[in-house]
Amino acid sequence: MKKIDTNLYNTLKERGLLYQCTNEEKLKEILQKGVPITLYEGTDPTADSLHIGHCVPYCILRRFQKAGHKVLLLMGGATACIGDPSGKQEMRKMLSKEDVDKNIEKIKNTLKVFLDFDGENPAQIVNNADWFDKYNYVDFMREIGVHFNVNKMLSNEIYANRIEEGGLTFFEMGYMLMQAYDFVYLNQKYGCVLQYGGQDQWGNITAGTELQRKLNFANGTNIELIGATNPLLMTPEGKKMGKTEKGAIWIDKDKISAYDFYQGVYQTPDSCVEMMFALFTDLPMAEVRKMISEDIVNAKKVLSFEMTKFVRGEADAIEAQKMSENLFRDGGDDAPVVEIEKSELPINICDLIFKCNLAPSKSEARRLIQGGAITFKGEKLARFDIQISAEEIGDGALLKKGKKSFVKVVIK
Repeated sequence: MKKIDTNLYNTLKERGLLYQCTNEEKLKEILQKGVPITLYEGTDPTADSLHIGHCVPYCILRRFQKAGHKVLLLMGGATACIGDPSGKQEMRKMLSKEDVDKNIEKIKNTLKVFLDFDGENPAQIVNNADWFDKYNYVDFMREIGVHFNVNKMLSNEIYANRIEEGGLTFFEMGYMLMQAYDFVYLNQKYGCVLQYGGQDQWGNITAGTELQRKLNFANGTNIELIGATNPLLMTPEGKKMGKTEKGAIWIDKDKISAYDFYQGVYQTPDSCVEMMFALFTDLPMAEVRKMISEDIVNAKKVLSFEMTKFVRGEADAIEAQKMSENLFRDGGDDAPVVEIEKSELPINICDLIFKCNLAPSKSEARRLIQGGAITFKGEKLARFDIQISAEEIGDGALLKKGKKSFVKVVIK
């Protein structure tokens, strides 16, 4: 049996990964005892892949597993068919059970980046469809639904947007009952005592701890379940982190190149860099904060390399780092290549910018040039009536937008 790391609580606090807790003193006591516990995090498999914003809880579960605790990953095969109303202005698209099952299978492979599913302390995946499919509706409402007060449910923040839009359905209200029961069931089946999730799940998580408290009163038991949340990874605009203007920073290798993953991380807003280090790396936070305060650009380069190495492997990280460094040199040998037919030349610079996907339209290309954001072969452009000839492109020419977007233009 692996020795339990009794410093886990201090690690979570130092790295800012514990945001709320129903009984923090109790959690601290449990984690410092040196006795393994079972905890879980729930995910509704509403898509077939995960981006880095989805993976915040898995980074935390990874620390619990490494500390010697038992990790359960709950896949909401049943709850995904309803959809969590938290923070939503309209009802989520209803998925078929077949779609949910396919998503679960694909997500399982992604989770291997974060958790060990083999060895002496393997993480275990459970699916709430396994118990809800066998539960009679009337029995569920008599045994569980009776403990939920509708007025209290409606006052919960997770329903706020849906109520404001006037479209909350009874179907969606059942979600909280189901997630609350998940916690109770996992305690009965696996001895699970802790649920961890994003701060936006606080209402659903506390519904589970409150349900157990009411069941204690009804059944004469004395079981305490603990709920905890992590802060969300948010952009300065208040949006969940995980996407850039070029798209999502996917975990799956077949959805994004190592270079685009590296660059996606590099474009992380300055305000998110410290938390990204806290989540996806094991670098000491004192070292991280010093690095950020001294040189945020260098800190982002370190973060990009460390995260790419963690998610993709060291070989991909080295390759992506090399490509990115080359982009800042005039040769741009490893830049993404855009081929131009010789018959298209000469070509107007705005047309070229648009063709290279550095601007969504030619008018936007003109605006970028006027703003001094476009560089061709190391020279900043000031006019948008320039015609680019075959001679100017030669064996390849580097076209840049700002400091982060680059392509190498070559003649096909």
